[in-house]
Amino acid sequence: MVRRESLSRKLFLGFNYTFLTLLSLTMFLPFLNVIAQSLSSAGAIDRGEVLFWPVEITTQYYKYVFEDVSIWRAFGISVYITVLGTAINLAATATLAYPLSRQEYVGRRLVLMVILLTMIFSAPLIPQFILMREIGLVNTLWALMIPTAISAFNLFVLRSFFAQLPTELIDSSRIDGCGELRTLWSIVLPLSKPALATVGIFYSVTNWNKYMDALYYINDRAKYPLQVKLRELLITDDLSDTGNLAFEITSQSVQGVQMAVILVATIPIIMIYPFLQRFFIKGMLIGSIKS
Repeated sequence: MVRRESLSRKLFLGFNYTFLTLLSLTMFLPFLNVIAQSLSSAGAIDRGEVLFWPVEITTQYYKYVFEDVSIWRAFGISVYITVLGTAINLAATATLAYPLSRQEYVGRRLVLMVILLTMIFSAPLIPQFILMREIGLVNTLWALMIPTAISAFNLFVLRSFFAQLPTELIDSSRIDGCGELRTLWSIVLPLSKPALATVGIFYSVTNWNKYMDALYYINDRAKYPLQVKLRELLITDDLSDTGNLAFEITSQSVQGVQMAVILVATIPIIMIYPFLQRFFIKGMLIGSIKS
């Protein structure tokens, strides 16, 4: 039996598809313009001829980026912060979310209220900087990972998933002699891959885009992550201190280099999603179904 859709349903679907298509284009077309400029000649960019397709195709900007020592150093720092920082984030968040998800732990409601307050009120910048200076984290990469080890939002997401796990599994592991850490490592975490993947994507994107923290706490330009290096290229048009003398810098070629660096900073984090998509979709459904 073929089900016929009503006119109102067809109009709704048509409007929905049109709206989502236009919304997608507003996000995709600027990215396409960046790709086109990164592959176009400096003259074509300066004349305003580049829109969504490269004009006078060239790869000289990418050659500059791949030969630039300072850009690769900043890229390596961002990778280091993303990998190690995300590992710290997941470890800290999971070890706090697990006890907060168990009903038998005394005082968990008070702890949850205190954590909830951090989502509403943030610490003032000056006292936070003084604290970072006193504990010796200023001008170190740890300043970009330790203070943001736990996100309150991600903590609540992970806690919600842990709370849905069968209590019988936790009790059986305790009967078998497992301690809390062993239960967390051997029982809870293997069953929480969708939630961990979801939270891991959120953390990795945040760590990759570290910008304000680096401006506040990092004074040595050799320790700048890629986003701060990109800011130097976009705001100051400074390509003279990059250590790449094989490429002739002109006022017209600066914009092409900027577009190439934007792609280098964007594509790696985009490539992570396809590998975690299956877990990410499952994790986004956390709490949507109640038994």
